[in-house]
Amino acid sequence: MAKSRKHDKVSSPEGLKLLITVVNRVKSEYYADLIQSHGANIQCFVSALGTDNSQVLDLIGLADDRKSAIFSVIRADRAPELLEVLSERFRTIKNGKGIAFTVPLTSLIGVSVYKFLADKRESEMLL
Repeated sequence: MAKSRKHDKVSSPEGLKLLITVVNRVKSEYYADLIQSHGANIQCFVSALGTDNSQVLDLIGLADDRKSAIFSVIRADRAPELLEVLSERFRTIKNGKGIAFTVPLTSLIGVSVYKFLADKRESEMLL
């Protein structure tokens, strides 16, 4: 009797990208949730400072230069849509300005790591 294979179809994996998003620190949780809703399984926050040091803005309380850089791993096929959503939110949310860009990831070690980062969870346990 021939063994049946669960994964007879071979396909190349989707590419992954590192998404870097820099936003006001007070909005970082909002943007992290938004990015996660588009399939990012891992995110890292890094505190940062903006470059604006205008004394006039500081005097009137608008010179909050505290930023967060959010590093997320996303599938390459989801990147264009997510970048468009982020761009729209940067334009429309009060104090929600930011910048976002991606860098391609060219290699990973391990199938399990790839499946986690690519949001390819298996619903069935393989025997």
